[in-house]
Amino acid sequence: MSGARADARSRTALVTGASRGVGKGIALGLAEAGWAVHVSGRDAAALDRAVADLDAIGEPRGGRAVAHVCDHTDDEAVRALVDEVVADDLALLVNNVWAGPLVNPFRPEPFWTRPLNDWDSLIGVGLRPHYVAAHAAAPALVARGGGLIVNVSSFGARGHLHSVLYGMGKAALDKMTHDAALELRPHGVHVVGLWPGLVQTELLVASGLEEFEGFRIADGETPLLQGRVVAAVADDPALSTLTGSVVVTAEAAVAYGLTEDDGRQPASHRDIFGGGPLHPPLPPLDHDARPGT
Repeated sequence: MSGARADARSRTALVTGASRGVGKGIALGLAEAGWAVHVSGRDAAALDRAVADLDAIGEPRGGRAVAHVCDHTDDEAVRALVDEVVADDLALLVNNVWAGPLVNPFRPEPFWTRPLNDWDSLIGVGLRPHYVAAHAAAPALVARGGGLIVNVSSFGARGHLHSVLYGMGKAALDKMTHDAALELRPHGVHVVGLWPGLVQTELLVASGLEEFEGFRIADGETPLLQGRVVAAVADDPALSTLTGSVVVTAEAAVAYGLTEDDGRQPASHRDIFGGGPLHPPLPPLDHDARPGT
């Protein structure tokens, strides 16, 4: 197997939007693997609870957790957050922060009936802060000669899911993954997207629903499985072969020999959403020296 891990020297990660849900699950999976995990969000109390859970799982393995209250709609706040974690030798950035408008999941409204300010959450929070964080972290990762950026995306980049704007934001995020990987690869920095399936978040489980968007919640993935997959990707000796691509959580779990704690192996949604990657593989490395060609 060829390639290199995210970084052999540091085990420090930043997971944005990690006070609950998928972000917290990713942070837990990294803590379980012994990473020092910085987590960000707007809710200080929720972050404190997340840090307590992270310390419980991470401390026996040498990990530690640090909370950062951050408004991810504020570019300067995001930059300050990244700079603070860079000072702790950042090796892994997980862009997960997201916000969406209140919608009826059973009767989605057509986009032309929705208010234009849906853009502010689905693009202003669901996309822009990822670019800002990557923009802030890239110089430090390049200077240290290695690292990994993971962008949490969705099958909504391939097929209609939730709304027009939701799909727009996720497709743009996957394009950012592909193109940023192309520019960062010569510097030993990798960029990978993550497509979870239906995730059993606290909010979804508490809703009492039995299915969502046609998928049985009982068959869904746990937030922790997302973190175990991200940890496995970061430690994969063949990481360089994944850069620029999207990793499907359920498929990666099979490849890395990971299951849910109850032994379940969640199924991939790839075929349901059209199959195949969104973008082609990166060209050979010698092409990277000629940006724009």
